[in-house]
Amino acid sequence: MNILIIEDEARIAKRIQRMTSEFFADKTHEIVVCDSLQQGLDQIVTQLPDLLLLDLNLNGDNGFEILEQMVAASFHTIIVSANIDKAITAFAYGVLDFVPKPFDQERLFKALTRFVSPALKQDEGIKYLAVKRAGQVRLIAISEVIYIKGAGIYTELHLSNGQKELHDKSLEHLQQLLPDRFERIHKSYLVHFQQIEKIIINPGTRYGVLIKTGEVLPVGRSKYKDLKNKMV
Repeated sequence: MNILIIEDEARIAKRIQRMTSEFFADKTHEIVVCDSLQQGLDQIVTQLPDLLLLDLNLNGDNGFEILEQMVAASFHTIIVSANIDKAITAFAYGVLDFVPKPFDQERLFKALTRFVSPALKQDEGIKYLAVKRAGQVRLIAISEVIYIKGAGIYTELHLSNGQKELHDKSLEHLQQLLPDRFERIHKSYLVHFQQIEKIIINPGTRYGVLIKTGEVLPVGRSKYKDLKNKMV
């Protein structure tokens, strides 16, 4: 596991590194610490991390530049910052958690637990997903997303206006970010639960769901029973 810390205060960087290393003591991991925005960007290009712990104020540079450039990147980001007024904007960029400074080990461990435990989410989930097209960042309201489909190294956001947007995060990572109303019905599909009209049973014990757009999406055999119980 590759972990990147971007923090310009050496004392805090060492503290985050020590706590993070302690948290992942039972897992093979490598932690790289960068003390500037450019050094951090260069490191991401050199080796894409699995997890980024990012400060927002980096010697006067804005950590949001990293979020803007890597907005749909496949790794998860935890913000560790005193700029708590930026939390809502950070979540719009798809960060996993926002740890306000000053912080203690319990709070940082809670954020790291969210990284390793997909079922542990924010109380309300995020309200937007940020996507990047032709160098421009767009915020897609979660309320516009009907379902999400795995598409090779990307995921496809299928929207209520009939359009699709590509996102670089995996279904597993998006499932961690999205509110509970998004149901994993198949290894390749997440669907807004309220969009489901009914379950369809096809010949050969193959299952599907009819959604309000008229489309039929597949349901994995292992997901059928739980989905059926939720719809009763």
